[in-house]
Amino acid sequence: MKIPKFQSEKEEIEFWETHSLSDYLDDTEDVAEAIELSDALRKRILARGQKKRLLTLRLDEDLIDRTKKVARKKAIGYQTLMRLWIAEGLNKETRH
Repeated sequence: MKIPKFQSEKEEIEFWETHSLSDYLDDTEDVAEAIELSDALRKRILARGQKKRLLTLRLDEDLIDRTKKVARKKAIGYQTLMRLWIAEGLNKETRH
């Protein structure tokens, strides 16, 4: 598969939230430079490969709109941001 050309950063973010880079490896190039990932980023990348299940959740429109504003400032998709918040909340609540 070919990686599409994006019209905006927002469009690119939304695309990668629903697609896996592993499906587009033939359209990538090898690089000579090694990169180092922080432990936090490494964990986030590994977590993306975990199996996800679709969930329907009804939320107030105001809550969604406010989340979208925060997500735009962070340059991530709002659903990704909500998943991060849920994970952070669960981690906090289940810490022993």
